[in-house]
Amino acid sequence: MSKTAANGIHIEYETVGDPAARPLLLIGGLADQLIHWDDAICEDLARRGLYVIRFDNRDAGLSTKCDGTKDPKGPAGAPGYALEDMADDAVGILDALMIGKAHICGTSMGGMIAQILAIRHPSRVLSLIPIYSTSGNRNLPAPKPEVIQLLLAPAPRERDGYIEYMVALSRALAGKGFAFDEAWTRMIAGKAYDRSFSPEGTARQINALMTQSDRRKALASVAAPTLVIQGTDDPLVPMEAGIDIAASVPGAQLMLIEGMGHDHAHGGAWPRIVEAIAAHTLKA
Repeated sequence: MSKTAANGIHIEYETVGDPAARPLLLIGGLADQLIHWDDAICEDLARRGLYVIRFDNRDAGLSTKCDGTKDPKGPAGAPGYALEDMADDAVGILDALMIGKAHICGTSMGGMIAQILAIRHPSRVLSLIPIYSTSGNRNLPAPKPEVIQLLLAPAPRERDGYIEYMVALSRALAGKGFAFDEAWTRMIAGKAYDRSFSPEGTARQINALMTQSDRRKALASVAAPTLVIQGTDDPLVPMEAGIDIAASVPGAQLMLIEGMGHDHAHGGAWPRIVEAIAAHTLKA
């Protein structure tokens, strides 16, 4: 793994595959670390001709942790950061790797960041792939209350309690159409805890999420070939959210996966998603 200066902060990242292949930037969701993009998924993408770049968002993993509610690259007393800042972080990684344009793929919050990147930096985007994400439209159906309650509950600070919490949360987010992999979930939760436990950072990311704008009008300007992937059984970001994004981006394709929930990039529907990503980037 490597660390680079990007957008005035330090970002931890890792690459998989041939640097001469098609570049694919993967952007994780709330509290996710780069390890939540499963190794097997990244290796499969690399075998399909992609140069995979995964990284820790600010306030997660080994990247810069913000001080209180202040933006670490701003002056003292600056307001907290927004998803726009996180999109600029992602562009900073492309700059550090001297990549002019890349395919941009993000899950959940990462899908929102990917949309903003395509809006703010259109010349850097070869294609756009938001997965179980939203446009920021407040009129969409709400998440299931029990899932929101579990998601916003304080995570236990002890390792064993944290792992049990993450297993319960991940099981609640999983769709009914695919088997839930408890063993992998326990493994990745323990690995994430040992690598970086930062509930304060997660709270700041939630604040950035809660203050996002409605992007529907801005998405009308996105010219990059766009593939929207959404599960029909997502209790956190309902199917209608994916439909809404696809309707907002001119020419966007919509891929609905029956029975898929709000899962990490591992197992389940992901072999099918990998195929779709590879095909979309080739076509783009």
